Amino acid sequence: MNVTDILEIISKNAADSKEEFKRLFHGRGGLYEDWRHLTVDSIDNILSVAFYFEEESETEFIEVVQDFVQKSQKYETLVIQKRYIKGAPSEVLVGSVPEDLTILENGMHLKLNLLSNKNNYYFPDMKNGRQFVREHAKGKHVLNLFSYTCAFSVAAKYAEAKSVVNIDMSKGALKVGMANHSLNKLDPGGVSFLPYNILKSFSSIKKKGPYDLIIIDPPSFQRGSFEATKDYEKIIKKLPQIASDECILLACLNSPELESNFLIEMITQWAPSFVYEKRLENLQEFTSLDEEKSLKNLIFRRAL
Repeated sequence: MNVTDILEIISKNAADSKEEFKRLFHGRGGLYEDWRHLTVDSIDNILSVAFYFEEESETEFIEVVQDFVQKSQKYETLVIQKRYIKGAPSEVLVGSVPEDLTILENGMHLKLNLLSNKNNYYFPDMKNGRQFVREHAKGKHVLNLFSYTCAFSVAAKYAEAKSVVNIDMSKGALKVGMANHSLNKLDPGGVSFLPYNILKSFSSIKKKGPYDLIIIDPPSFQRGSFEATKDYEKIIKKLPQIASDECILLACLNSPELESNFLIEMITQWAPSFVYEKRLENLQEFTSLDEEKSLKNLIFRRAL
């Protein structure tokens, strides 16, 4: 496929895009030959393009998409990010980006930093996971492990959760999480933001339990913090100590090297009271050639 073909796909997918975040092109899923390096997102009137590694077509694509935005009646701003360069620099080629940029997701407002490094505060492919929490958190005590900017917590409070405990090592991420709650005018009562190392803080986490809904959404690999292949097991082993009798578990995995069975077999072995129920479907716009290499949101329910 050439640049013109890709632009046609983007233009078609943009036709019904509105204020909410929408992925217009997901080359990372492997469905488009020679375009695994490219993603294109629609954020209200902003078009955001990310290159994950360098290709000869990059310069031509930028020229074509810049012309597309300049002629568009929908988009006013074009942001280009080169994630293959150290620091993942972003550049605004057309228009401007608001200082307090937010995205809209199912009525929730969440902060977004398009001009930051790789972590822009928001993971769009997790939308169905957050929707699941909104559907099941009412009246529950929720534990949000690896909470990052606490979007799951916002979803839980929208659903009228009794309490939410957010755990993340990054104080900066938790500060953004607090801002996300304030942005949505949510009652801060019962919400905790704790800058703990999860693997070293289970006694403190246990004191605030038991939990009726537990979310585990770790990075696949974060040097000095978490490595899924060796550290996920440590958390799973602790689940029976912190979970209520009818606890729901949302266990997430976003490593292309690890399949769903990695988690299912681990939980069966180390937390057998949790029974596997289903895998949440991923958003259609994030479809991958091999779904086992894409985001895995697995639901378990405790049955004593």
